[in-house]
Amino acid sequence: MEPRFQDPRLEHVLEKVLAGMRLGKEEGLLLYATSDLLGLGWLANLVRERRHGNVTFFNVNRHLNPTNVCVASCRLCAFGKKPRDPGAYTMSLEQVWAAAGQGWSEEVTEFHIVGGLHPQLDLEWYCGLLAGLKGRFPRVHLKALTLVEIAWLARRAGVGLREALERVKAAGVESLPGGGAEIFSERVRRVICDHKISGEEWIEAAREAHRLGLPSNCTMLYGHVETDEDRVDHLLRLRALQDETGGFQAFIPLAFHSARTRLRHVGATTGFADLKNIAVARLLLDNIAHIKAYWVSLTPKIAQVAQRFGADDIDGTVVEERIHREAGARGGQALRRAELLRLIREAGREPVERDSLYRPLRRAETLLTLQV
Repeated sequence: MEPRFQDPRLEHVLEKVLAGMRLGKEEGLLLYATSDLLGLGWLANLVRERRHGNVTFFNVNRHLNPTNVCVASCRLCAFGKKPRDPGAYTMSLEQVWAAAGQGWSEEVTEFHIVGGLHPQLDLEWYCGLLAGLKGRFPRVHLKALTLVEIAWLARRAGVGLREALERVKAAGVESLPGGGAEIFSERVRRVICDHKISGEEWIEAAREAHRLGLPSNCTMLYGHVETDEDRVDHLLRLRALQDETGGFQAFIPLAFHSARTRLRHVGATTGFADLKNIAVARLLLDNIAHIKAYWVSLTPKIAQVAQRFGADDIDGTVVEERIHREAGARGGQALRRAELLRLIREAGREPVERDSLYRPLRRAETLLTLQV
């Protein structure tokens, strides 16, 4: 049965989707402008099911944040602390290695490692941390260090970006998280994260990582001072880089949590906006395979509904997330594997546990094998 859109402009988008035509800036702005959320979700779900059928991916992962000490003073952030701040912490290598293996009975397949831009911890220290983790947990995939962190460590070491990436790869990094992209608009970055690398520098760092065979995720932080034009521009710039490198595995729209930041006046995102950003991403990013509904940022309930609005991934167990929690996120810090399975199944989707490269896994007791 043909859908009946409340917003007739979506018929034009449907025609292009059915014809396999790429959507452009004009359609992107239309998608953000419409209030026909159900029509938009129907379109995104059509594309999602064409690509992934009824499957929703998840993994068993653990987040590690070795330090929250950061030389930057980004207005969007509540996680980073100055060295003398009472809430500042820096873990020793031994503490990171111990934390990686504590307090979780389910077999973890990925360590997700990000932190602050520490004024003393250098590239050599991080390479030691990564090599120590890989030596102790050889079967666990290391998804570590945002491109912002890589650029900072390269500058501190007096080496080029490529050499820094080569060194962390040699130490055990197998892919990179997508954080730090925020919004590429320099006007917006001057307000929310003027101490970080520019949007162009982030793109160049991702390009270099992909050239070295390091896949990554990509993100967009929404719900602060950006406009529809800024979001569309951000998505299309990610899409252009993916055309060039093919290195992005998944896109994650990140809802801004303002409560404990210096931008608290902008308020929280709505469920309407959360689902819209998932749907628009699925429709515009035709060359990025996966759209992730990050339950920590969205809450498990919204992430579950998002599986019908274009998302095909709900992230993982996480265990101890600090960055969004510090900013005021209320999604929680950990979900058991059984809870993820329930969320996915109650959304009418088929859960598929994956590794960090989206290869399906078969779990029997504590034995994990690639599903062939």
